[in-house]
Amino acid sequence: MKNFESHIKGNTPVIVDFSAEWCAPCKLMGPVLHEVKEQVGERATILEIDIDKTPYYSQLYNILSVPTLIIFKDGNIVWRKNGLSTAHEILQQLNAHLS
Repeated sequence: MKNFESHIKGNTPVIVDFSAEWCAPCKLMGPVLHEVKEQVGERATILEIDIDKTPYYSQLYNILSVPTLIIFKDGNIVWRKNGLSTAHEILQQLNAHLS
């Protein structure tokens, strides 16, 4: 994925959604992440990585199940969760890292 490293190394928190087209629970995360984006606007970035199309990052971050969400800030993982998450849960974690 082009510019992935530059995104995650920035001061703006980045939510990375590791998913796959065949994954039914992954499809449920779309509306949740849309709600998160509506609330945080430009204060955070949301990226989706298809584990089948970009296996390099799946291996790099040891993604063993999907969906997996990781929040990066300044190049560091500040939160990680496997499985479904609610917008409230993501926002709670994200708000701790918003400048």
